[in-house]
Amino acid sequence: MIDICFNFTHEAFRDDEREVLQRAADGGVAAMIMPGSNVADSGAALALAKRYPDCLYACAGVHPHHAREWNGGACDELRRLAADAKVVAIGETGLDYCRDFSPRDMQCGVFERQILLAAETGLPLFMHQRDAHEDFLAVLAPLRERVGNAVVHCFTGDRVMLADYLDLGLYIGVTGWICDERRGHDLRGAVARIPDDRLMIET
Repeated sequence: MIDICFNFTHEAFRDDEREVLQRAADGGVAAMIMPGSNVADSGAALALAKRYPDCLYACAGVHPHHAREWNGGACDELRRLAADAKVVAIGETGLDYCRDFSPRDMQCGVFERQILLAAETGLPLFMHQRDAHEDFLAVLAPLRERVGNAVVHCFTGDRVMLADYLDLGLYIGVTGWICDERRGHDLRGAVARIPDDRLMIET
């Protein structure tokens, strides 16, 4: 198994890194991919991937929560990180209207720039969407053909959202949220419709 979203850069893991990775290996997880939440976190993910090259890989990206931090040098720094062989995707990028930690127009602009960066580098696109489905599609769809593989991670939507994503040829990542009763039957019903060759798992 490959865990496509392992937030290993979080400080909570610093005291027992090797033990955590060993437990994952013992559980049958062969590799783990760490998302980047901003430029600094992307760099930290790459450093960890180099520290544990047998099982860790990194992404380089700016999460929509951190879109307000985007500046002229952010894209250049992500491009530099993406040139390393241990970086396997651009992201985590996308839109999050649930918390609105960054202005929505800024989120859309930063999302578009990272889609174009994925197209430029040839790397897959690792995406986040929360309460922003229509705008997410509006930004992504016109540029979809320019990007190769792409995944919507931590899917918590319904069947309509799933159909839209599958129509765009996206992969779908699911987490333990599918077991939470608060998410209702819509999520579990949608997950049951994910084709085997489009399904990914993550913690």
